[in-house]
Amino acid sequence: MLKKLPLLLVAVLAINSSFAKIKHSKTSKHTSYKGLLMAGYQGWHDTPTDGANRGWGHYLQSGVFGPGNLKIDLWPELSEYKKMYPTPFSHADGTVAMLPSDHDYSTTDVRFKWMEQYGVDGVFMQRFIGNTRPGNTRNHFNKVLGDALKAARKYNRAIAVMYDFSGMRDTLDIPLFISDWKNLVDSLKITRGGNNQPYLYHNGKPLVVLWGVGFNDSGRHYSTKTVARIIDFLQNDPVYGHCAVMLGVPTYWREFGSDTEKNPELHALIKKVDIIHPWTVGRYRSIEQYNSKYSDVLKGDMAWCKENHVDYAPTCFPGFSWHNLNLKSKFNDIPRESGTFFWTQLSNAINNGAEMIYVAMFDEVDEGTAIMKVSQNPPIGPSPFVVFDKGIPSDYYLYLAGYAGKVLKKQLPLPETIPLPKSDKSAL
Repeated sequence: MLKKLPLLLVAVLAINSSFAKIKHSKTSKHTSYKGLLMAGYQGWHDTPTDGANRGWGHYLQSGVFGPGNLKIDLWPELSEYKKMYPTPFSHADGTVAMLPSDHDYSTTDVRFKWMEQYGVDGVFMQRFIGNTRPGNTRNHFNKVLGDALKAARKYNRAIAVMYDFSGMRDTLDIPLFISDWKNLVDSLKITRGGNNQPYLYHNGKPLVVLWGVGFNDSGRHYSTKTVARIIDFLQNDPVYGHCAVMLGVPTYWREFGSDTEKNPELHALIKKVDIIHPWTVGRYRSIEQYNSKYSDVLKGDMAWCKENHVDYAPTCFPGFSWHNLNLKSKFNDIPRESGTFFWTQLSNAINNGAEMIYVAMFDEVDEGTAIMKVSQNPPIGPSPFVVFDKGIPSDYYLYLAGYAGKVLKKQLPLPETIPLPKSDKSAL
């Protein structure tokens, strides 16, 4: 019967049949990264009694959790969390210091509420390849991702998955990646929620981020060819593909600089994807270094991307400290300078024509880059914690990020000087 149909109709039916196999919804409430300020979101902290069976997951590296032995340099501000857990730490007044768990939905809920309140458009949910193997860790991250979908719908925020290739075992983990992405689409239905779903789309397709492409550090045992195979799956698989791809690349990717493998295949790979996102955390350590070492790099990157029709998402970070994680490192290694370090990056990116921004990170208290509310009254003892400069409120970096997001959308003009903290702690 089919062969009696006109050839044109047969072709149309074949095309429609092919597209009918794609499991993603045709669109989303968030149709493009352009105009958005997004942040990275780790969601990896646990406590022994939160039900995750991961102990003090990511609050602790090894040994016994307590003063002198933990991984975080920022202590969360706790006044708005509904559920908290006692720790072996104490405040100056003798009260027991508490911590939240990312395994609780209430933790995710309050953070997405902050995103809505201050104008952070959404987050990229970090997903390390090693954490996708069966077990308690994968179960935890699946729950955090499911909670994020729920909270994103509630507060009208965008989310997307960011796979981190750190620790990936080259071709051995390609099936692991493919299996995990299929599971997220089928079980969590992250891209199957219809036109009002919170999953971020770009160029008409769900956006998936692959972070750690082209770095030359010795701990990366996967090749550009392996990344190319994963990109091919995401772009061309008839059922789980048809995705937009964003690559997390080194700072000096364009000229194969100090942090980049000297491999011309990297540029060929970049030209195949939708967006690149260079990682600049730690590459400059002050406003002076940013202006002298990186400002021109940013301009050159953006010009290259425009010429090669690749979108560009610059990284901006508020400061850096990982002394409790790495005791040999300097405490408060990259000071926040009362927000001016962060604002210099945000305003310069916008001035140079950035259409989207990646903030590192929303909740990264381990490396001291978090923009979420952190305590000005952390525990006392042998473990030091970074506190903001005098007069800087706990929500100031949420405020600055949201302000930049509104400038990016042209809802506000770019001010000549850094916006001052709002005394009423409300959104703009």
